[in-house]
Amino acid sequence: MTFNPDSDISSHRTRRPGRTAAIAGVGGVGLLGIIALIAGPLLGVDLTGLLGGGTQGGSPSDAGETVLACESGEDANTQDDCRMAGAQVLLDGYWEQQVEGYTPPQLYVFHGQTSTQCGTASNSVGPFYCPPEQGVYIDPDFFQIMRQQFGASAGELAQLYIVGHEWGHHIQNITGTMSQYPNNGTGPDSNSVRTELQADCYAGAWLAAAADQTDENGVAYLETPTEAQIEDALNAAFAVGDDHIQEQSGFSNPESWTHGSSQQRQGWFASGYQNGLGSCDTFAVDGSQL
Repeated sequence: MTFNPDSDISSHRTRRPGRTAAIAGVGGVGLLGIIALIAGPLLGVDLTGLLGGGTQGGSPSDAGETVLACESGEDANTQDDCRMAGAQVLLDGYWEQQVEGYTPPQLYVFHGQTSTQCGTASNSVGPFYCPPEQGVYIDPDFFQIMRQQFGASAGELAQLYIVGHEWGHHIQNITGTMSQYPNNGTGPDSNSVRTELQADCYAGAWLAAAADQTDENGVAYLETPTEAQIEDALNAAFAVGDDHIQEQSGFSNPESWTHGSSQQRQGWFASGYQNGLGSCDTFAVDGSQL
């Protein structure tokens, strides 16, 4: 999905983190601790900073933060950072129409690593949502890791899907889904898997509507996605399935799943894309229907 070069994304709020101050880690709510447990051994990185329990994390500081210099759709087409900023504009516009009293998360685009209230964010950890500060953290270099380690093409629409997925976690946070369905362990029928699949569905619903969103001048932000771009997004959903990631590491254990299989992630993304938000209640179906 390509941005219209003439569209205006200058209203974005996307920031690059500045200096940070070390504090006692608050720990991630729901998703983040589970991600640390499964992703650490798979990716070969230490994610204990996301687990809380007295570990040292950090907190973003306004001092030194900068708003990304992204003005147009042309910037979004040529710079990964600005593509994230453009996605933020569209996501806020979409969700404020869907959720009464919507409060937007803060999107941070960084390179390398940065401290958060949920621990250290890095491209090895991948994009994530930090509930205590209602912040989404993305290092665009992660898309290259997806290509190299997980066999994803990670094109433009796939990147927007990933941002939309993290926004889905924010929606779950502010609407009470996270507190209503807290972490109850791992496994193919766990709340964690249902939470992740719902976020996939939310991302699909947003992307289906995104081509109709316009800026203040009535210019469409995005061109209508091609079939190849939709396949690219589905490819990204496949690449981040628990079974695919585990197979890349030489094992398979559904009882350790936290995100769902590749088939499930593709299926729920497609459900949102084809049928809208009304099809996204992953907590209302039997485990055999996930």
